[in-house]
Amino acid sequence: MSTILEMRSIVKEFPGVKALDGVDLDVTRGEIHAICGENGAGKSTLMKVLSGVYPHGTYDGEIVFDGSAAEFGSINDSEARGVVIIHQELALVPYLSVAENIFLGNERRGRAGLIDWNQSNAEAAKLLARVGLDENPLTPVGTLGVGKQQLIEIAKALSKEVRLLILDEPTAALNDTDSEHLLDLLRHLKGQGITSIIISHKLNEIAEIADRTTIIRDGRTIETIDMSEPTSTQDRIIRGMVGRDLEHRYPERASVVGDEVLRVEDWTVFHPTQPGRKVVDGASFNVRAGEVVGIAGLMGAGRTELAMSIFGRSYGRNISGRLYKDGKEIQARNVSEAIGHHIAYATEDRKVYGLNLIDDIRHNVSSAGLGQLAPRGWVNGNEELRVAEEYRSSLNIKTPNVLASVGKLSGGNQQKVVLSKWLYTDPDVLIVDEPTRGIDVGAKYEIYTIINKMVAAGKAVVVISSELPELLGICDRVYTLAFGRITGEVPVAEATQEGLMELMTIERDQPLPTKENAS
Repeated sequence: MSTILEMRSIVKEFPGVKALDGVDLDVTRGEIHAICGENGAGKSTLMKVLSGVYPHGTYDGEIVFDGSAAEFGSINDSEARGVVIIHQELALVPYLSVAENIFLGNERRGRAGLIDWNQSNAEAAKLLARVGLDENPLTPVGTLGVGKQQLIEIAKALSKEVRLLILDEPTAALNDTDSEHLLDLLRHLKGQGITSIIISHKLNEIAEIADRTTIIRDGRTIETIDMSEPTSTQDRIIRGMVGRDLEHRYPERASVVGDEVLRVEDWTVFHPTQPGRKVVDGASFNVRAGEVVGIAGLMGAGRTELAMSIFGRSYGRNISGRLYKDGKEIQARNVSEAIGHHIAYATEDRKVYGLNLIDDIRHNVSSAGLGQLAPRGWVNGNEELRVAEEYRSSLNIKTPNVLASVGKLSGGNQQKVVLSKWLYTDPDVLIVDEPTRGIDVGAKYEIYTIINKMVAAGKAVVVISSELPELLGICDRVYTLAFGRITGEVPVAEATQEGLMELMTIERDQPLPTKENAS
């Protein structure tokens, strides 16, 4: 088949950083082309160059689209040629309707230039049907889940007569069902002649859907792989991404479990705005020194709600139950009290709750432990710099210095800043919620290594994750959660993905299995 896109010797520099260093990419008409690489490899930067986010003249190199030079000065220029990008952070306005979002900036106008709402809603309904979404076009987007919002973004792209669709981490925030629906849609669009480029860290999805995969490392093209070849394995992709073999996806750890550090008993939490709705229902679990305990559950099971309510009651209302730290009952009525008891919580949403994206690394690292830097009420700036630099070095945060803006870091490096912030509070118990969401396999390995170092030092770690292989790879025990209830406790040595999934799908009114048969 013919080539629809060629990018040759693309170079893009930022102050002090060469993000792209002679990248080459060619995409065949009608294919699904994956781009893989570690966080910070240059994948998103390359796509921003292609789509006009970084306009022609701000980079070196040549782009040819559909046989002619592409010198896009803006996103409007690229969309006029049929190149549409959907970023990882969706660009939807929550208070506008589905139809208003689909045609935002591309409004359907009638007489006197006024918006023709009947036409807009009718066309929106047809586009929603094309992406397999049965929603009223008048529905406010903010009332819909992330999976449906992702489909609305694709409907928005289809309204612009897209020929090349670029998706940056489209399934990072989706559950398995929504992810599979999205991949099926991409196959359907391929059948309609639409070419797609997908950036993803989920290698199993790439193996399932991509025709070819281009690997980028340190701003350079490593190779392009035909995924139909028997040698096109996940291990080959990983080797290209990180420049070495990862003999084990999960670092080995000698488990030395000590005394109980945290125990939660009969923990019940009600929804903050919906009276009577119980989101955590009598949950009990414990974690010991030197132990990694996992919490597994489907989306909506109450995992995050359980963690946030324990961490200073930062979620929920009418919370009841008991917390024990080192065998003594404690009160953690707010975040400050939780930190004072050496409990820390790294949120699943680092961009909204975990970091101040417009501030630098230095201030983000020190933000949860400022008391240590201000014994007399004034922050010791030199000490703050020293602490941040120490974590930058020890956690291998890839940045020239700690005065760099956190918002400009890759996802994996942002996650390391989140961990640095909480490690500085010297927690005995660290709860990490989706610690590797949206980051590459190399960065994941580094996060796992950080967790291992914590438990080797006698700390206790609770890991909430949607990836069952991850929990089986790094945990000592796994608790399962369904409809706010703890439905099982399984030692990893006895656990399987199938067994955990069975416990995660127990219905709300179904009796719980006994501990003897939970595994």
